[in-house]
Amino acid sequence: MASTYPFEASFEELSAHADAFVDEVFASLESGFLVMPRGQGFVAFPDFENGYETLKQVTENFSKLEEPIIFATALRVPLVLVVLRTMLGFTPSEWAYVAGQSSGLEITQGFARSLDRKIRLNPMTPLRPSPVIEPRIRALVEIACKMLSDGAPTTPPELLHRLDKADTRGGLSSAKAAAAMGVPYAMLLYERFLGRPFAGHRDSISELVGDVLELAIETELTNAGISFRKNAPRRASTRF
Repeated sequence: MASTYPFEASFEELSAHADAFVDEVFASLESGFLVMPRGQGFVAFPDFENGYETLKQVTENFSKLEEPIIFATALRVPLVLVVLRTMLGFTPSEWAYVAGQSSGLEITQGFARSLDRKIRLNPMTPLRPSPVIEPRIRALVEIACKMLSDGAPTTPPELLHRLDKADTRGGLSSAKAAAAMGVPYAMLLYERFLGRPFAGHRDSISELVGDVLELAIETELTNAGISFRKNAPRRASTRF
C-alpha cells in the first residue's frame, strides 16, 4: 500500500485496504495524544525551578510574603509570577479576575494571558512595565500574597474551595511545610489528578496539535488544485 493516510489514497485503494487505513488513523491519533509539540512558550523545569528557588529565598522559605519585595523580585525574575500563579492553582484569566475584584482596577483576561505568554516566551528577560501596566502587575502580586497567606476559608461540606490544597490550605504554614519536607508522593499524585497533568501546556498548544493534520490536508488540496477556505480557530471560553 503506497499511500499512508486516507486523504492521500484513491477510492480503489481505500476500498481494497479499508482496515489498514483505519489502523493508520487510530495510530496517528494515539501519537498525537501521547506526544505533544513543545511550541513557543514552553517553560522547561530548570527555568521554573529557578523562579521557584528565587521566590523561596526572598520569602525566607515561605515564612512571609511581603508584596513590595515580591513585586520587585518578579520584575527581575518574571517566572516568579508563574510560580505564584501555580501555587494558587489559577489560570491567568482567573488570577486577573480575583485581582480586579480586589483592587478595583480593570485587569482583563487578555492582559493576564498576554503577560503570562510574554514571560513564558522570554523567561530570563526582566519586566519593565509602563506606568499603566505596573499597577496591574502589582495588584496580581498583592492578591496572590493575600490569598496564599490567608489559606482556604471555611466552606460548606458540599463545596470545595480552590485553595483547599495541601500546600495552600493552611496559609503560609502549608506552603512552608511543603517546601521544607517535600510533598508525599500520594499527595502529589492527587494534586496532579485534580489539575490534569500538562493541562496548561496542552491547552496553550492545542492549535499546534490540530495544525499537524490540517497542514497535511491543505498541502494535498493545494497540489490537487482544489480551492479551500481555512476557518478561524475556535476559542475555548473561560468560566469563573
